[in-house]
Amino acid sequence: METEQSKSGYQRLWEIDTVRGIAVVLMICYHVVFDLSYFGVYSGNVYSTSWQLVARSIGTTFILVMGVSLTLRYHRLKPELDQKPLFIKYLLRGATLFGWGMVVTVVTYFVVGSGFVVFGILHLLGVSVILAFPFLRSRWASLVAGIVAIGLGVYLGSVKVLSPWLLWLGVPQFRRHMVDYYPILPWFGFALLGVFLGFTLYPRGIRRFTLPDLSQLAIVRALAYLGKHSLLIYLLHQPILLGILILVGIGSI
Repeated sequence: METEQSKSGYQRLWEIDTVRGIAVVLMICYHVVFDLSYFGVYSGNVYSTSWQLVARSIGTTFILVMGVSLTLRYHRLKPELDQKPLFIKYLLRGATLFGWGMVVTVVTYFVVGSGFVVFGILHLLGVSVILAFPFLRSRWASLVAGIVAIGLGVYLGSVKVLSPWLLWLGVPQFRRHMVDYYPILPWFGFALLGVFLGFTLYPRGIRRFTLPDLSQLAIVRALAYLGKHSLLIYLLHQPILLGILILVGIGSI
């Protein structure tokens, strides 16, 4: 079967969008359960270890896939742009994601209250796009830095302080809980591991391994479509879910 190896490396890779699409579906399913818990319909504890493992697995998938995508984009744009204009593109993309993260912060401040999002996954993705840029030229530097970042994050996560000023870095505030929390450490480390995977699996932006072309299957096309529009879906799915639950009488404002 024809694979991406025989096509231009500039084309979107359907498997990347599909994996991201699967993460989108899982995210929506998790948030349905979360919303039902918020309205008191589901009696389980969504903050239990098992549920948090589900949530973190979904978040980790988004972060890793983003890291892979950063390398693909870098290899696609590198022949066309010098380093400075290339960095500006990454800077603008990162700033856009971070800006949407700040919108989430403001909205959750008024909707959720004390559990509002200070530094969630959109903040993390935005900062990671910018910070990862120097590592897009070195496969092994991204691996080493990723492992170090994760190790530092595990250590900092065990330290709790009274001040909120280092939440963004990965130092938890004592007795503070947020509905979404992805600080730079350790989570930027997973973005760098994604960069390493991108170098390993897609050197020069071309698939290194053989994969049957499943891109025309209906389920794959649907998942890939969701993956291509993951940011828009992320921003809109919760208001839609909450609106539906309120309309059918399950919850109320």
